[in-house]
Amino acid sequence: MAHPAPSEAAFLLPPQHVLRVAVREDDIDDFAHVNNVVYLGWMARAAWDHSKALGFDFAAYRARDCGFVVTHHEIDYKAAATLGDDIHIATWVGLNDGRLRLRRRFQMLAQSGRELARGVSDFAAMRLSNGRAMRMHKDYISGYPVSDAAETAFLET
Repeated sequence: MAHPAPSEAAFLLPPQHVLRVAVREDDIDDFAHVNNVVYLGWMARAAWDHSKALGFDFAAYRARDCGFVVTHHEIDYKAAATLGDDIHIATWVGLNDGRLRLRRRFQMLAQSGRELARGVSDFAAMRLSNGRAMRMHKDYISGYPVSDAAETAFLET
């Protein structure tokens, strides 16, 4: 039976995108909770899911010879997730400088609304054909809209 999602009010601010995942047995470590590395994987999945929803799958990146690579990840763990939990990973674009850098913010909640973790990932635009940094493709400037409240909301809490 599907469990209801946390209310939008449970998140720091209305999410730009939410990915739902179910905790699997292989996510659990010897401490009987979700291993910290799994949260990073969920962040990556939520980022890709959001990018695809915006029309930027990897084929779109290839067509523009421009994609984003991670330069930094940070996760603050608040509570443990356990087997059987339904997790809702919200993401926001907190920064898009229109040149090189993109920043995503993440908040992970259990279906009850209990906060599990917050994260941030910084990305740099890269030319796919040579692996070098480049000015982001013009389509990404408006295609990855910034949530103006995201940076403030995460810094104030």
